[in-house]
Amino acid sequence: MDDRNPPAQRGRNRARIALDERTCRMICPIASAMVGVCLTRIGLLHVTLTLRARQTVADDLLSIDALLFLIATLSSYFALRVQGTRRLHWLERIADATFIAAMLLLTAACFIITYSLNR
Repeated sequence: MDDRNPPAQRGRNRARIALDERTCRMICPIASAMVGVCLTRIGLLHVTLTLRARQTVADDLLSIDALLFLIATLSSYFALRVQGTRRLHWLERIADATFIAAMLLLTAACFIITYSLNR
C-alpha cells in the first residue's frame, strides 16, 4: 500500500482511471461507426455528383475524416489495452482530440455537400 497518498486521494485516482476507461469505451464504438458513415457519404456523394456532373472537395474531406475517426478508434482501443495510467491518459487525449477534430470536419463536409447539391 502507498502511505504517501491518503485513502481519499487513492479513491479519486481510482475513480479517474475508471472515468478514463468509460470515455475510451464510448469513443471506440462511436468513432468506428463514424468511419462507416464517412465511407457511406463518400459513396452517395459520388453517385449524386456523377448524375449532376459536378465536382466538390467534400469527398476528400470525408476521406480525411474517416482517417481521423480511425485514429480515434485505434487510440481508444489501445488505451483500453494498456496497463500504465500515464499511457492511458496519453492515448485518451489523442482519442478525444482526434474525435473532436473529426466531428468538426464532418460538420464542415456536410455544409459543403449541402451547398454544392443545392446550387
